[in-house]
Amino acid sequence: MSEIRIITENRAARHNYFIEERLEAGIILTGTEIKSIRAGRVNLKDSYAEISGGEIWVLQMHISPYEKGNRFNHNPLRRRKLLLHKAQIAKLGAKVQQQGMTLVPLRIYIVRGLAKVELGLCKGKKTYDKRATIANRDAERDMARALRAANR
Repeated sequence: MSEIRIITENRAARHNYFIEERLEAGIILTGTEIKSIRAGRVNLKDSYAEISGGEIWVLQMHISPYEKGNRFNHNPLRRRKLLLHKAQIAKLGAKVQQQGMTLVPLRIYIVRGLAKVELGLCKGKKTYDKRATIANRDAERDMARALRAANR
């Protein structure tokens, strides 16, 4: 069984969106980007994916320049192409256009030496949804705390 090494997660996505569907995509990297990813120097906050010209691109994903790199280092915020089958891209494009959903990178991980992006097909939460999520999480935490105290 291959081991998955999680590099970074987009926690803000779970707070801001309802995640309807998840899928794995490869990512095309250039130069020293993979070295920066392996070092954990990547940030998914405010990143999103868009479909244009039958291809899927991730935007606003910040991969810091490699410290030991030279003048051939990469632009940290450049557009990066994701690798998916045409049928998957068409299916996602239809859902994004018709249902008003967004494609958000949820995490980056390495499998068998290759960097992968977990994309989420998400629907935005309203403010009251966010408050309800926080209230449920606090209630579960209080119940768990009460159970631990009762078992002592």
